[in-house]
Amino acid sequence: LDADTSGVMLVAKTNDAHSWLGRQFKERSVNKTYVSITWGKWKNQSGKIEGWISRRKSDPTTYQLNASDQYGKHSLTNYLVEKQYDYFARVLFYPITGRTHQIRIHSSHLGHPVFGDQRYGGGKNKCKGFQPDLNKFYSEKLDKFGRHALHALSIEFELYKNNGKKIKLDAPIPNEFVDLEKSMLVYET
Repeated sequence: LDADTSGVMLVAKTNDAHSWLGRQFKERSVNKTYVSITWGKWKNQSGKIEGWISRRKSDPTTYQLNASDQYGKHSLTNYLVEKQYDYFARVLFYPITGRTHQIRIHSSHLGHPVFGDQRYGGGKNKCKGFQPDLNKFYSEKLDKFGRHALHALSIEFELYKNNGKKIKLDAPIPNEFVDLEKSMLVYET
């Protein structure tokens, strides 16, 4: 997980288990679900975001989405807008591939950066586009939350040496995430 992303993580206890899990990730048989608060109104209720992710030349600590396979590694994320508000949305993301910053890049690429994601356009600069009262309101919410609003909700994978049995692990949405969404409803119609 990215440093400021909360949620479920897998850790292998043995080298054999690590290889077992690694194979499943490579074969894309691990099912992952993330929940996020994103900026803006989504055009489509659901869809997929696909492209090739590469490092930005201007800042090698960030990445960009490219339309051509000449640049970067293939990435694919499905999404579902779970709840659309006037200024933000709660969105479920289902990454098929697992590239660094993938969900954050994909969401930002569609014009809906993750709330609080300074690196990909979801931080305080996003607030500057609002009227002064909303700018102040959302800036305060960003300061209070203190990270990007992305949470690894669940992961499903095949258990090691268990004849194909799968297990799904869930991480409840943190209270501060739920509180953030509720507190932002003040300006909703």
